[in-house]
Amino acid sequence: MAIAAALIAYLIGSISFAVIVSRALGLPDPRSYGSKNPGATNVLRTGKKLAAAATLLGDGAKGWLAVFLTEIIFRSAVVPSYKMSLVAIAVVLGHMYPVFHRFQGGKGVSTALGVLLAINVWLAACTAATWIVIAFFFRISSLAAVIAAVSAPFFCYLLYGVHPFTGAVGVIALLLLWRHKSNLRNLLAGTEGRIGDKHA
Repeated sequence: MAIAAALIAYLIGSISFAVIVSRALGLPDPRSYGSKNPGATNVLRTGKKLAAAATLLGDGAKGWLAVFLTEIIFRSAVVPSYKMSLVAIAVVLGHMYPVFHRFQGGKGVSTALGVLLAINVWLAACTAATWIVIAFFFRISSLAAVIAAVSAPFFCYLLYGVHPFTGAVGVIALLLLWRHKSNLRNLLAGTEGRIGDKHA
């Protein structure tokens, strides 16, 4: 049952709201401009704040939904925290490498936040607050995402100690860092775009 739950979570994660919202509103495919990343930050480069907000909400909601429904739908002898941890990783992987969109996915920040919200509200709040503070002062989404990703396992450890959730959040943080490797290179080179830039 745990494997089935993870597979369904991956499929849920494979639904790219950046692509869906852009098509619905007649906007260009987010994989064709800016960072070519199908995520809320890149959609914002069109100047359409509603589209970016809808993308952010949709990508976050699917992460939350997949983890939240795990024990409700897939009851079994497996300890719930193990199943939820597996599902958490699977839904983020689905977002990053979506089977429905030729495996061209986003970087997973919004979906990861939805996952954290399903695990623990305080975990999500602390991680989101970290992102907001860094983004506010530096106006660089990727920098905020990287620092928030690194901080999330630390916050999770404070809440749960050595626990399946802490391991899963650590894996997700590593995945986020991997997906942001080009941004990290740009940050080191001083060429990374800022929030709201249309051509970055």
